[in-house]
Amino acid sequence: MNGFPWLTVAGAIPLVGAVLVALVPSLPADSAPGDVEARSRLVKVLALAVTLITLVWVIVMATRFNTSGPTFQLTEQYSWIPQFGVHYALGVDGIALVLIGMTVVLMPVVVLASWHDADNARRSPKSYFAMMLVLETMMIGVFSATDVFLFYVFFEAMLIPMYFMIGSFGVGPRQYAAVKFLLYSLLGGLLMLVAVIALYVYAGESAATGHHGTFLFSTLVHVTLSPLVQKWLFLGFFIAFAIKAPLWPFHTWLPDATFSAQPGAAVLMLGVMDKVGTFGMIRYCLELFPTAAHYFTPLILVLAVISILYGAIVAIGQTSMKRLIGYTSVSHFGFIVLGIFAFTSQGQVGAILYMVNHGFATGALFLLAGFLIVRRGSDRIADYGGVQTVAPVLAGLFLVSLLAMLSLPGLSTFVSEFLVLVGTFTRYKVAASFATAGIILAAIYALWLYQRIATGPVAEPVAKMPDLRFRELVAVFPLVALIIAMGVYPKPVLDVINPAVQSTLSQVHSTDPVPAHPAPAQAVTASAAQKGTQP
Repeated sequence: MNGFPWLTVAGAIPLVGAVLVALVPSLPADSAPGDVEARSRLVKVLALAVTLITLVWVIVMATRFNTSGPTFQLTEQYSWIPQFGVHYALGVDGIALVLIGMTVVLMPVVVLASWHDADNARRSPKSYFAMMLVLETMMIGVFSATDVFLFYVFFEAMLIPMYFMIGSFGVGPRQYAAVKFLLYSLLGGLLMLVAVIALYVYAGESAATGHHGTFLFSTLVHVTLSPLVQKWLFLGFFIAFAIKAPLWPFHTWLPDATFSAQPGAAVLMLGVMDKVGTFGMIRYCLELFPTAAHYFTPLILVLAVISILYGAIVAIGQTSMKRLIGYTSVSHFGFIVLGIFAFTSQGQVGAILYMVNHGFATGALFLLAGFLIVRRGSDRIADYGGVQTVAPVLAGLFLVSLLAMLSLPGLSTFVSEFLVLVGTFTRYKVAASFATAGIILAAIYALWLYQRIATGPVAEPVAKMPDLRFRELVAVFPLVALIIAMGVYPKPVLDVINPAVQSTLSQVHSTDPVPAHPAPAQAVTASAAQKGTQP
């Protein structure tokens, strides 16, 4: 059970790094500008080094994951609060592993792209990068926790660094956006806490646990709950995850948060933190409450379709680049939720792959939008024009990221969206048909955004805009490369995801629909069998 603590070390590396960054001595207010710049560079280089070490560690850890082995691997379990059955329990299945991998890939990219994000803030840059490293620890923990109480602790704790990253280092109405983000998330967390406590009580009454309360996920999946209890507990978890995701109509905190956050913080929020919501739906809503999950599926599919269409339509009308990208994520999370609750292997595999691909595509798009905003000094789309003439590399990579957002064949998001729609259509044809309209709307907002920013006459303030610098190119190039590579060859990631999806579908007693009409050879065999003859 307790082998080498791979996951604990993966989470500890950035946490130790955060402490080291925070301990870097501050300089007096009257220090020379050169000394201040050198000290700031030391903080950033240290933060970047820590994220790269974490990335290498997780890559080595991933090589020890056996796709043919048990569902949960790299497990650790220690008694934490024995009086209440709380354990420090970690482990990953294929779903959690790919999401942790996405997290550690995005972190060094975000640090490198955020090099100057905190330079003009009233607080020290070291606070910004220290909180970024703390957030990485919390995100690794939330994906690897296999004790529901421990999951809740990480789920709530990761709000704190993001709150300060928006409220202290953001732009515009940053304090309003930070408070709104925190209150929405805490409300969802409170509902989930009630459900977690109730689940513990019911587990203590179950023979499956030996009449002892526990928070261990591996034990809770065997607890038998009445359909009514399942429905109430499902709602407690689902609303918290829908707010985090964000799913319509729980999404209203997102546009303000994305507008006020620095681009790097927005990438971590949209690219990683919001995935905790859809991850929680798969891990906890489906597996702990399968009866309730099937009961609420029609309602959730309606919400998912509305999210797809609403997010895309509202994105078309935005005048702010950041808000536009925020609303596109509402639409994309609708696709992810649709795939999860289609209860087919294609739909769920597509949804999980969509989580990873959305993280890379949105990350690249937001960082490139941030580079544009820094150069022009404006977030308004109307303030641009002709960027491809003066900064062709920046405009070209921006176009690739936008094409990924509209799921162009050959790019990673196409594979995800195609699997989601195919998996949904085999069981819910109407929902899949309406969702397909989201592809058309995505083409409108993506291509129109590029047309207004990059094509046409060169706007006067854009005329002297520099192209991507070396640091910026190094930051964004890995994401663009992954978008293309996973669009051409997604098999390695799919091989990791598939066994975990099959385990989830087995837990919720769901199988892929059988075709209504058998293949010709099958039909001949069936006819011969009825007549008692050989085909």
